[in-house]
Amino acid sequence: MAGVDIVIEEKKDDGVDRQKVCPFLLRVFVSNTGHHSKLSDFNKGNTPQNELQIYTWKDATLHELTQLVKEVNPEARRKGTKFSFSFVYPDARAPVYRLREIGVTTTGVKGPDDLKTLNQARFSIGDFMDIAITAPDSWNSGRKGGYNNRTRPY
Repeated sequence: MAGVDIVIEEKKDDGVDRQKVCPFLLRVFVSNTGHHSKLSDFNKGNTPQNELQIYTWKDATLHELTQLVKEVNPEARRKGTKFSFSFVYPDARAPVYRLREIGVTTTGVKGPDDLKTLNQARFSIGDFMDIAITAPDSWNSGRKGGYNNRTRPY
């Protein structure tokens, strides 16, 4: 009996050969208020002022995009800073835009959405990305039993 070689290849479902595939322009709107941009800011061909332009691929993860935003936004580098990601896209049935939340990452903390890719989140080229950044002292203060510098339990 002849020897049989078994070759097992690991296949990435949505992997892209970044050496062969040209990146696309992802228009990202970042808000440091902890809230997403108003959808009315996208009407009539307008967009919010706080735009980042990122060239990327559909296999980019939310963690990877978080790192890119932190490069240009120093205040977002603090441990515990929360990034809430959403897609903003035109409604096919009405002349308005819709927002769909896709995941959350936190600086310095591994989370379930870190490895989610644009492809897994059903990104379509032409969609915008909106990121609401929340500083750690803002979202920690509302937690039960938590406190910040202004309010201390007695």
